Amino acid sequence: MKKQLWDISPPVHAGSPVFPGDTPYAQQWAATIGPGCPVNVSAITLSPHVGAHADAPLHYDPEGAAIGAVALDAFIGPCRVIHAIGCGPLVQPHHIAHALDASLPPRVLVRVYDTQPQDRFDHALPAFAPDTVAQLARLGVLLIGIDSASIDPADSKTLDSHQTIRRLGLRVLENLLLDGVPEGDYELIALPLKLTTADASPVRAILRELPTHHTS
Repeated sequence: MKKQLWDISPPVHAGSPVFPGDTPYAQQWAATIGPGCPVNVSAITLSPHVGAHADAPLHYDPEGAAIGAVALDAFIGPCRVIHAIGCGPLVQPHHIAHALDASLPPRVLVRVYDTQPQDRFDHALPAFAPDTVAQLARLGVLLIGIDSASIDPADSKTLDSHQTIRRLGLRVLENLLLDGVPEGDYELIALPLKLTTADASPVRAILRELPTHHTS
């Protein structure tokens, strides 16, 4: 039986919201189909933080690795989606405690929106409390993700949660689209591009239904 897929990447286009001051998506046509030209070819400009994306250590550490040098292991494999919808400005440990048990996989995605805002940037975006990041790391989590634009508040200058993942060696996905995704366990596939000098990369993030094992 075919496994169900959830596309958890928001659409990327000229109207996609970006962090204030960041480079929005733009596209120009370098060639168009017509007499003497058999193809359409475009040029695009965008911040690597537009849409669903993976941050590189270089984003929050001047000595950190660019995204093209980051191992891919954390971005593919079993994960758990946990709901903390309407939790307020920070996802605290008690907001996700109901979904933490001995079977916790090494990837955790937290849904904070009932419906992700896609027509504007959310200046009050929900983020992770550093204590929550540290707790997940202690439980063996290697990657955390969220459906808001950042794991830190939009106005943060210290980026405490980013510094926590730096210190603990975690990977992060931001701006996922988790609308309608039930809590539970899935297979995550969200591979970054091999951008050798970039501080982040867009990802086409999907969740795939885990196989069901039948016993006789």
